[in-house]
Amino acid sequence: MDPAIKPATRAFEDATPLLAAPEELRLEAARKGYLFFKHFFTREEMMALRLQILNVLQGENLLDPSKPLMDGYGNQPLIDGMTMEELNWNGIGTTQQVYHKVQKLESFHAFAHHPKLLGLFDTLFGERTFPHPRNIARIMLPSDKLNVTPPHQDFLHIQGSSNTWTCWAPIGDVPLSLGTLSMLEGSHDGGLLQVTGNPGAGGLESILCGLGYEWAEGDYEAGDIVIFHSMMVHKALPNRQPGRVRLSLDLRFQPASQPIENASLLPHGPFEWDELYEGWTREDLQYYWKKEQFTFLPFDESIRWQKDKIC
Repeated sequence: MDPAIKPATRAFEDATPLLAAPEELRLEAARKGYLFFKHFFTREEMMALRLQILNVLQGENLLDPSKPLMDGYGNQPLIDGMTMEELNWNGIGTTQQVYHKVQKLESFHAFAHHPKLLGLFDTLFGERTFPHPRNIARIMLPSDKLNVTPPHQDFLHIQGSSNTWTCWAPIGDVPLSLGTLSMLEGSHDGGLLQVTGNPGAGGLESILCGLGYEWAEGDYEAGDIVIFHSMMVHKALPNRQPGRVRLSLDLRFQPASQPIENASLLPHGPFEWDELYEGWTREDLQYYWKKEQFTFLPFDESIRWQKDKIC
């Protein structure tokens, strides 16, 4: 660990009371760069999505048939036989074939349009929220070949409006030992940090030397969420529960009036919307962004590879 970074001493504080105090919610979000909410979704709706995703894994023979399905234990012999390239494909922790089936789940994409979640971001932004359609699932199979997601800022990968926020939610209970998401509290105020290469998801690691922030983290239960600014430094912790699969989702939101980068309107993965939409029943979830009048900003590759800083 960089000696300039203090050990993780902060525990997440539940921001739920701030939902009734919009000004205080915005002030706290601006101060911390993130907000954590206990039991934001009902446990039942999150566990229903967990069941659907685990059914996909079971259909691919990736779960241990001797264990209860909802416990999410991997079929270790099969997983151990997978290559690093298969497991680290696109940073989502499983193969393209599995991920394609998850991306086709209407219920997965519907979470980005949850009325309670849109209401939260309407309050935070002070205007109408636009939910990005590029929703991401993390299906982290239990394997030493998986690269842990390093400290990074999402803006390097999203671009468009810097006032884009991510909602990270575990799909099931995810204690620290299963590999939760940790926040470098206040780091969004440090601007865009320099980076170096890293084999984890995204391929880039923020260089943290000389910063005096503290990591904040905690156990998550099904229904908990954390939301954070695109400049917020965050990282995944390693999975230390042998055999357990870790499931989570990343959803992104921005003020509807702000500019966007075109890739945020594309599927996450080499897929096509028409094919992913097959069998869906809700038309309001499909191509909804075509009603918007966006200003598009080009992707700036140069900011992703600034000269490495020597600590």
